[in-house]
Amino acid sequence: MQRVMALSLGELVLKGKNRHTFLQKLIGDIKKNLRGIDHGKIYHNMGKVYVEVVEDNEEKLINRLKHVFGIVYIAPSIKVETNPEEIEEAILHVVKETLEKHPEYKTFKAQTSRGDKTYPLTSMEINNKIGGIVLKNFDVKVDVHNPDFYVYCDLKKDTYIYTEKIKAYGGLPKGTNGRGLLLLSGGIDSPVAGFLMAKRGVSIDCLHFHSYPFTSERAEEKVKTLASDIASFSGKVNFYSVNILPIQKEINKKAPEDEMTIISRRFMMRIANKLAEERGYDSIITGENLGQVASQTIGGLQVTNAVTDKLVFRPLIGMDKVNIIDIATEIGTYETSILPFEDCCTVFLPKHPNLRPTIEGIEESEKDLDIDSLVEDAIAKMEVTVIE
Repeated sequence: MQRVMALSLGELVLKGKNRHTFLQKLIGDIKKNLRGIDHGKIYHNMGKVYVEVVEDNEEKLINRLKHVFGIVYIAPSIKVETNPEEIEEAILHVVKETLEKHPEYKTFKAQTSRGDKTYPLTSMEINNKIGGIVLKNFDVKVDVHNPDFYVYCDLKKDTYIYTEKIKAYGGLPKGTNGRGLLLLSGGIDSPVAGFLMAKRGVSIDCLHFHSYPFTSERAEEKVKTLASDIASFSGKVNFYSVNILPIQKEINKKAPEDEMTIISRRFMMRIANKLAEERGYDSIITGENLGQVASQTIGGLQVTNAVTDKLVFRPLIGMDKVNIIDIATEIGTYETSILPFEDCCTVFLPKHPNLRPTIEGIEESEKDLDIDSLVEDAIAKMEVTVIE
């Protein structure tokens, strides 16, 4: 008997002629995420990927595999040759382990997937065989409607027996949908936006704006921690750190006070756009949520969009704040996000921001600003850190 992790792939198996490309990318991501953990062969068979377990480190493997986008379920399984004796031995082994772990379980159901159509028994007949084995050897009953646990049998060239399916995040392998530059603040929203776009196959790097010394070094370390959390899902992250304070001072001197926030956002987008052009990003990603703050009204978003020709993803745009917090909690960024360190958006914050800005009106307010020079100077002084 060989212990393996059986990985269900969800939408990836629905791909057409390019399925092999997605599959090879996924296997590459699995290998990278399992670096430093002993494991055996990684292989693909009839719509699933399998990772051989070589020592008692299943929990570590599961925790790493849950961070690989493209995997929907992880099933710790026993692999045996497809013959009745070995299959029965695996069933007894797996059910015994399951009931030792969960003595409260009293009912079960057998469920077979017969990939090898040459096998002489039908799926229903195999389920009946499994049921008989379990009923004969364990003090449990069959419940086909609401069982405490399932005994799964995937019958292929080899057979895989398991009772547990651990939910992963699904999505698509990293980088299969291009590169995105995430505007990462220290708040709750932007790390969630990065996670959601990474889940759709976008390779993520992060652009952070600070206003040092008005904002502290500890505030920036907080954001780097959030970037590290994103890297645990998306892989290595380039972290671009830009001090926007000189720009904010110029805006404060030369533009109306009530447009401070929206003009600052336009400069952030200009800097992101220039970086995207220079460094080959296909998209810009923000954590903006419609109506959440003054700069995120429809007018505010139109005015911000006007300074970039890049595709801007806003995956949180129609979400409820409670939903965003739920995702942040699940992926482990929430507790860091709520640490009480200031960010650059609190500097020169207007008491009564303009809630209905127009492109023409904001362009008029910006006419005394040397926009190109301010953007180029900010990028020239930018710091870059690689976060694994």
